[in-house]
Amino acid sequence: MHLLSILLEVAANFAPFAKMGAGFGAGIAAIGAGIGIGQIGRGALESIARQPEALGDIRSNMIIAAALVEGVAFFAIVVCLLILFI
Repeated sequence: MHLLSILLEVAANFAPFAKMGAGFGAGIAAIGAGIGIGQIGRGALESIARQPEALGDIRSNMIIAAALVEGVAFFAIVVCLLILFI
């Protein structure tokens, strides 16, 4: 019982650091998603410029890839916010 109370006290002392880390994590997730979606868009525009007849296929693949990146980033931000407020 004594060890458990010591561990809980140590965990309570590190709570501000966990909240700070959650804030940094949410920011990094948002920045990473922005960079990733930007790279997807850049690649799609270059592909369309090289092969204009494949516009429909490239556009649909770009939208699906961007949605997947945004979904992962949203999940990461939600997890960070849960850590921040719980």
